[in-house]
Amino acid sequence: MLPLPDFYESKQVPQLFMERAGLVADAGEAYAQKHGIKPSGADKFRIAAFGIDVQVGFCTPGASLFVPGAVEDTQRTVEWLYRNLDKVTSLFFSMDTHRMFQIFHPAWWIDAKGKHPAPLTPIFHEEVRAGKWTAVAHPKESLEYVKRLEASGKYVLTVWPYHTLLGGLSHALVPSMMEASLFHAAARKHQTHFETKGTHAMTENYSVMSPEVTELGGQVVGSFNTPFFKMLMEYDRVYVFGQAKSHCVLSTLNDIQEHVMQSDPKLAEKIWILEDAMSPVPAPPISPLPSHLDFPRIATEALEKWKKAGMKVVKTSDPVTI
Repeated sequence: MLPLPDFYESKQVPQLFMERAGLVADAGEAYAQKHGIKPSGADKFRIAAFGIDVQVGFCTPGASLFVPGAVEDTQRTVEWLYRNLDKVTSLFFSMDTHRMFQIFHPAWWIDAKGKHPAPLTPIFHEEVRAGKWTAVAHPKESLEYVKRLEASGKYVLTVWPYHTLLGGLSHALVPSMMEASLFHAAARKHQTHFETKGTHAMTENYSVMSPEVTELGGQVVGSFNTPFFKMLMEYDRVYVFGQAKSHCVLSTLNDIQEHVMQSDPKLAEKIWILEDAMSPVPAPPISPLPSHLDFPRIATEALEKWKKAGMKVVKTSDPVTI
């Protein structure tokens, strides 16, 4: 494996700082020349590294939706990227992208006294129908949304703290990961791809591949992200990492699994999951704990399901063989 670049310091992984683009780009080019690393275009076996929501809002202590374990996950992933720079052809990152008024944020809902729900409040269809909660905009569609969401059997609408707001610091890629992406781009002469998700106010997008609800009031509010799926499937192997293992990683991999099972089940073998580069949301301190809130268990069971479908589960310490 390759050595870590001189500018990298592991203690910076949980810190917020301005990315040193010029310094990192120069270092990347010099590193490639020193170690004989060729541009990505010369790769015969093409590997994609796909980071799901490796953003300040999930991975930096103090953020509204910080996932415990994310700092260590990020450090392992950043160092894995540096040490395997010559083998990773392309970098892809999904970016959870929201604004204040979205159906899962407090500002969207009020009670009879005009107060907004607290973060982590579940919003049930029957409560909205009975008037306990009212949407400040699009009330008819909002009622339909919670009904459709509950009918899917996957989730009940949860009010999340404001997070990854477009234009805000929490939306940004973690600085240490951003520098790793810049270093890769300069050394391998290949542009990093960023894929936004969650921009539509009327639906949730845990998965980068598709929203939780695709139609409201006869209008399409989202669909399966076929172009991005095809982009990933053009590679011989796709390593997956990011946050959270029990939510956005889980939903994205479930969507990929469902889609490949319908099209070509062998495509599942292209997906390699870096299990030590992702963490679940902790279970809430409720006793007895409802099974649908036992997020670590849900994530562990999902890993077994993905393995049975043909996906590989590996660690950042495992060699990247070609």
